[in-house]
Amino acid sequence: MKDYIYKLTCKVRDYECDLQGVVNNSNYQRYMEHTRHEFLESLGENFGAMHHKGIDAFVSRVDIQFKTSLRSGDSFISCLNLSKEGPKLVFYQDIYRASDNILAAKGKVETVVVESGILTRGEYFDNLLKKLNQ
Repeated sequence: MKDYIYKLTCKVRDYECDLQGVVNNSNYQRYMEHTRHEFLESLGENFGAMHHKGIDAFVSRVDIQFKTSLRSGDSFISCLNLSKEGPKLVFYQDIYRASDNILAAKGKVETVVVESGILTRGEYFDNLLKKLNQ
């Protein structure tokens, strides 16, 4: 497993699996979103509080590659790195099965910020990155 700036360990729940007994593909995106929200919390930010201040972060693009299926009861490690690309904050997210560190899914999630209804140039992300580097 490579180095990441944030890792979150979770467990697959029965209802997240489909008829084949594996995690339904849509749940990997949910795992990645939950990881991003927890990452924000680790920096003292809160997605709901941001919204109440008129700041909304939106996903503008998602690309997920599915590698190995997770199954009910599997623990997994959801990891992320990020980079700022123009006005976007891009999350590079990998999900590993915890028992053997096998890559289950690999994602790239691009996000933008709208403040008071106006698309920004990513100033919020600049401030967030400053917190990360402290």
